[in-house]
Amino acid sequence: MKTDADAKGTTGGSVADIDPQETREWKEALTEVIERDGPERAHFLIGALVDKARRSGAYLPYNATTAYANTIPPHLEKKRPGDPSLERRVKSLIRWNAMAMVVRANHKGSALGGHIATYQSVANLFEVGFNHFFRAPSDAHGGDLVMFQGHSSPGVYARAYLEDRITVDQLHKFREEVDGDGLSSYPHPWLMPGFWQFPTVSMGLTSICAIYQARFMKYLSNRGILEAGDRKVWAFLGDGEMDEPESLGAISLGSREKLDNLIFVINCNLQRLDGPVRGNGKIIQELEAVFRGAGWNVIKVVWGSNWDPLLAKDADGLLRRRMEEVVDGEYQAYSNEPSIIREHFFGKYPELLEMVADMTDQDLWRLKRGGHDPAKVYAAYAAAVEHTGQPTVILAKTVKGYGMGEAGEGQNITHQQKKIERQELRQFRDRFNIPISDEEIGELPFYKPEADSAPIRYLKERREALGGYLPAREVRAESLVAPELSAFSALLEGSGDREMSTTMAFVRILMALTRDKGIRDRIVPIVADEARTFGMEGMFRQIGIYAPTGQLYTPEDSDQLAYYREEMHGQILQEGISEAGAMSSWIAAGTAYANHGLHMIPFFIFYSMFGFQRVGDLIWQAGDMRARGFLMGATSGRTTLNGEGLQHQDGHSHLHASTVPNCVSYDPTFAYELAVIVQDGLKRMFQEDENVFYYITVLNENYPQPAMPEGAEDGIRKGLYLFRAGEQKKRPHVQLLGSGAILREVLAGAEMLESDFGVGADVWSATSLTELRREALSVERWNRLHPGEKPRRAYVSECFDGRRGPLVASTDYLRSVADQIRPFVDRRYAVLGTDGYGRSDSREKLRSFFEVDRRHVVAAALAALAEDGEIERDRVAEAIAKYEIDSEAPDPWTV
Repeated sequence: MKTDADAKGTTGGSVADIDPQETREWKEALTEVIERDGPERAHFLIGALVDKARRSGAYLPYNATTAYANTIPPHLEKKRPGDPSLERRVKSLIRWNAMAMVVRANHKGSALGGHIATYQSVANLFEVGFNHFFRAPSDAHGGDLVMFQGHSSPGVYARAYLEDRITVDQLHKFREEVDGDGLSSYPHPWLMPGFWQFPTVSMGLTSICAIYQARFMKYLSNRGILEAGDRKVWAFLGDGEMDEPESLGAISLGSREKLDNLIFVINCNLQRLDGPVRGNGKIIQELEAVFRGAGWNVIKVVWGSNWDPLLAKDADGLLRRRMEEVVDGEYQAYSNEPSIIREHFFGKYPELLEMVADMTDQDLWRLKRGGHDPAKVYAAYAAAVEHTGQPTVILAKTVKGYGMGEAGEGQNITHQQKKIERQELRQFRDRFNIPISDEEIGELPFYKPEADSAPIRYLKERREALGGYLPAREVRAESLVAPELSAFSALLEGSGDREMSTTMAFVRILMALTRDKGIRDRIVPIVADEARTFGMEGMFRQIGIYAPTGQLYTPEDSDQLAYYREEMHGQILQEGISEAGAMSSWIAAGTAYANHGLHMIPFFIFYSMFGFQRVGDLIWQAGDMRARGFLMGATSGRTTLNGEGLQHQDGHSHLHASTVPNCVSYDPTFAYELAVIVQDGLKRMFQEDENVFYYITVLNENYPQPAMPEGAEDGIRKGLYLFRAGEQKKRPHVQLLGSGAILREVLAGAEMLESDFGVGADVWSATSLTELRREALSVERWNRLHPGEKPRRAYVSECFDGRRGPLVASTDYLRSVADQIRPFVDRRYAVLGTDGYGRSDSREKLRSFFEVDRRHVVAAALAALAEDGEIERDRVAEAIAKYEIDSEAPDPWTV
């Protein structure tokens, strides 16, 4: 005789149960333990038996999944408080208004788009949270951080409408923002800064950002800066977006650092944008295995309460077996083809058909998935908030487009559905009992009960009990006082003959800030496992590396001055080899002013090649969130990181930076420039509360650092100043512009022009070509729109007033970087840059190869003078021959 499921033998193969009675006795004993002492005791005993069996030589393969059933059995579910009928009524009203908002927008014929199905799927998951769990910031509580699934924004707006936080006129202007007071397509703090806290529609990023937000909350608490208490981070995610690498790439951090303030709710509607997530498998089981393996507490909410009586009758486990057999592609079909449930699902086994013989097809179709059952969801949420020592993930099974019926419930086309026909609208209305007549329904009116009605009173009372309304973004942080520029006097005065890189200058600035009494506790140094590369190891001992457990070992370099020191109160966030993780920490710190009511000042230093190029989506998200802080692109430029080659040499990060509207970018050459820029950033972001962040590139090349020229400070901030004026005699003259790694080549080229060719040269330091362009564009626009006013002039244009000769710009980046100011230069403008792939060699050879060294600066300047008729063309040929420039070399960007 066999049991309902074969036992696994010690060889790993399937064998028959040789003693069913003994098996039954073991099961009965386990049941008795569960009833008497609870599941925790049963879990301990099973673990002890497994350990004993393995130590005795038994082969017991690890099974990462549990049964395809609810994790919390009915008798252990925490009962839902409140008024279920009123909660269902409120939810139905929100469903209707959310749907109507999208459909109305697309009836205008403007193809505004929008999504109906996601919110219909996730509505219950949201509403249980809104009614019972999501706490707003108040005097009594710091508030939870809730990241709403991006495509569900219509439902959040529809709820805010019932709460009187959004007007009906705004609902009419969903996705129509240009004329003002419209509603953004998705959660965008930049566009709705008083409403949305987190941008979540770039799929995959919510997961990693939520993990690091929860971690940063612990960091603030462990450092004694903020009392986090029982605040939670809730992240609502889709099962399809979990395929994004960022979605799962950082989950081990959650368990490693015991982030029990973190709750993921994954809406498992089994569908992604074009079809099933795992049509041939089970996404819930797959995700359970991944999260359990990573050390998370996993709660599955698979079946609704009306499945409980059937499962109670399932004495031999046949129903559970059938649930395991069916793949997600079939479950999706059941959700939109109710007629096949009896025949296909229950019909495989006569015993199951007999089990449901007294149920109609409609009864079977109404068997809910767990994510649509408020009681099951409440029990899961309650268990999650009470769990300690681990982050929790709730895997809630739902139907995409729940309630949409023939218009798209559980269909592959559901995600793109934006319009619903009249008959389908009537079905939707009837299903959720919305009091709108057949005559009105074609107009898709929004419905809102009277202010003193029971549903509206209940909705508001529940939010008042939880501290207020969400989502809401309120900036409560007190401004900081930035240190004066004199705090960096050592860098302003120069280094004399001693050589130093701007990276080391940055470390000195950072060290000075961690000693400043006004802001030292707010400094958050962040590094992705390259602190020693950047010369930051001295900070290990000074301020420590954050580790929530402290240092449980003696580091091998403990006898050294700069040993690797970890501590619970450590200040440095050493994120390991993960730019995405470090960037997520930077975002958490850079938005603390809005999320925690206090300014934190993050500095994330990284190889500039591995910044915008690798985590550009996160940087764009940071801009949307109005993050504030410093991104430090080290080893910048195509030719400074000699020897490292193609994957490490950055010639384009400043182009990336220029695409983010609130990113202020600089490419300084000298330590004093860096000091001026950092001090200016501290003042703008943390004293004057400007919603910008800074990207500053620094170099690994050592050279003597000059003192700051008198009067240069304002030009450094604006992006351009005259570093050295050439001889102003009546002879050919040029304007030479350089930045970052190549400015010193430009200076050398200026000397060669004067000594070898008798050409005068003014040398300009361009600390920010992007800022010059932005200011010039603003001036250009003002002039265009004010034709009757005296025209203004761009700063970059004014700089060259009274200066003779063509302009030659040279940078260690693509020519496009310097080309940004071309329209605003009133003379011949030649540009040198490093277009092409990087390669390994010495700095000298690389600069020669990319034609940005001093020889090519001279040749370019002479060529520009020849084009202007200031010199003969044979002087250019003379320079090419003199400096042994290969005129027949291929274009560097083609090699």
